[in-house]
Amino acid sequence: MAKKKTIYDVARKANVAISTVSRVLNGSTYVSRETKQRVQKVIDELDFRPQVNARKLARREAQIIAVALPTFTTPFFNEVLKGIKDQLKETDLDFIIYNTGSENSEETFKKFLDRGIPDALLIISIIIDNEIHKRLKNAGIPLVLVGSKHDDFNYIYWNNYHGGYLAGEHLIKQGYKKIGMVRSHSKSPVADSREKGFRNVLAKYHLPLDENFFVTGITRKHSGYSEEAGYESIQIMLERGGLPEAIFCTNDAQAIGVLHALKEKNLRVPEDIAVMGYDNIKIAHFIELTTIDQKMYDVGIEAIKRITDMIHNKNNTVVHKEIEPTIVVRNSTTRS
Repeated sequence: MAKKKTIYDVARKANVAISTVSRVLNGSTYVSRETKQRVQKVIDELDFRPQVNARKLARREAQIIAVALPTFTTPFFNEVLKGIKDQLKETDLDFIIYNTGSENSEETFKKFLDRGIPDALLIISIIIDNEIHKRLKNAGIPLVLVGSKHDDFNYIYWNNYHGGYLAGEHLIKQGYKKIGMVRSHSKSPVADSREKGFRNVLAKYHLPLDENFFVTGITRKHSGYSEEAGYESIQIMLERGGLPEAIFCTNDAQAIGVLHALKEKNLRVPEDIAVMGYDNIKIAHFIELTTIDQKMYDVGIEAIKRITDMIHNKNNTVVHKEIEPTIVVRNSTTRS
């Protein structure tokens, strides 16, 4: 196999400094026409192809975007990552994933920053506390927050309160009076806002808030946003005395677990009990699950578009965007 030609080979044959070759490659005007032609001729003769990273490095451009998130194994984060991956195909950037874990994700993220600051950073569903804010502010790199927010940084944030409100209102308008909720273990702005919106709409329509129907599964994996936790919630409700007429699950994975548990109990959906999810992951369509659409794929695309604009166009305007969720009605809640 022929040895790959390097910038050193070009400089040696053209009888110029390496910095001169670099200037020619980067289109610098600080090289004479004669020298530029000589260097370009050698480049053509050697069929030299510069490494992309080396050229970016010379221009001090970002090369790699680090994507920090609590997990990449759940359908919700998978959809966001698909959008990120597909949009990155349109750029000359690479990305790495840093998994902070669902528990103590903020502390784990600080350890990641201790190892060194990346070229650019996309932070998904990690709370920006005072210490993280200070470190990111001092880093001075292009960054976008997704699912969390801070006034000093670009962010794309979901209106979780409105999503919870929409879910409760839909079930009420379907005629259900006894309505329960499967919650997560997470005490976060996302989880709290979603539950607050749901509780407030039940109160607005003067429906009873029976705490026996507001449950959290036993399994703590993914902070309780899991099929196991949804499955366990049905048993917990039964042990407390019975089931409601409808159940709102705070994500689609929980709803899948709930549906499986109800099937084992020979209960029909929605004839015996209605089930509603949140996220609108791909499988929700195939199991006819009513859910709240968060447009995760589109958010991933938009986040990369924003961060590449910061990198290539030096656009440092801080943009805040809130995504309004929408309801997708399917058979799991529709009364005939």
